[in-house]
Amino acid sequence: MSEQTGTSARIAGQREPEAGGTPPVNDSAFARWLADRAGQVLLQVREDMGYADGKALKAAGDKAAHDLLRTELARWRPADAVLSEEDDQSRVAWQDGEPSSIRPDRLSASRVWIVDPLDGTREFSEEGRTDWAVHVALWTADCSSPSCLAAGAVAMPARHRTLATDKAPAYPPLPLEAATGGQIRIAASRTRPPAFVTALAEDLGAELVPMGSAGVKIAAVINGEADAYVHAGGQYEWDSAAPVAVASATGLHASRIDGSELEYNRADPKLPDLVVCRKDLAPRLLAALQRHLPLP
Repeated sequence: MSEQTGTSARIAGQREPEAGGTPPVNDSAFARWLADRAGQVLLQVREDMGYADGKALKAAGDKAAHDLLRTELARWRPADAVLSEEDDQSRVAWQDGEPSSIRPDRLSASRVWIVDPLDGTREFSEEGRTDWAVHVALWTADCSSPSCLAAGAVAMPARHRTLATDKAPAYPPLPLEAATGGQIRIAASRTRPPAFVTALAEDLGAELVPMGSAGVKIAAVINGEADAYVHAGGQYEWDSAAPVAVASATGLHASRIDGSELEYNRADPKLPDLVVCRKDLAPRLLAALQRHLPLP
């Protein structure tokens, strides 16, 4: 057994399901409980491994959080399917006509947990950084909205904060700058903001606010630390499902960058673009996006 695998196994072993007690029955509260538990495991991975080997730390964190989430879901929601970034079978992009033997079980399930065990691995592996997260969302076939997201939680363990649909955050207050037509703030990648986002910010006279994971960026909009998050560089459903569930419960606007609805648990889990923003900003932002959309 490698040092990395051994560390992950040891950490996961320190947190058997019994240690967390009986989880809430309510799906939204359960999502929060799951995200918090995975977050505690990730903090322990950081403490045990340190930061000398960033690659090993990323891999160990991904595995430990994924194993915890899959174990708890198998125990407490055994009839539900799971779509996880770290699960090769569930994330297969299946097409009609392909063998049914490779068709993910989630496509015939009525309830699917969409999880990202560690969103922001780069930030997780850097000492002192807190802009990484755990995503846990529930998709249900019996729904009234196009996204069909019934529950969601975004844990930011290093910030000791979790946003979830069981206690949806209050709608963020309108900043004075926005109220007077001044500069808006767009959460953007701290290392590789897409060129079109830079052009969009110049068009709007907006400030780009660099930060890490997608979950943390959307949380910044929910918290009122940013006015919008725009992404078109390629993502998957697990990157946005949980934060979009919380943002929608808060009352914020969430859509594709062309204004169309976000949909989850599709045959191909790639969901390459989205925008989350204050509702009062959405018409202005979507109109500007039409002038700067990346070429297909």
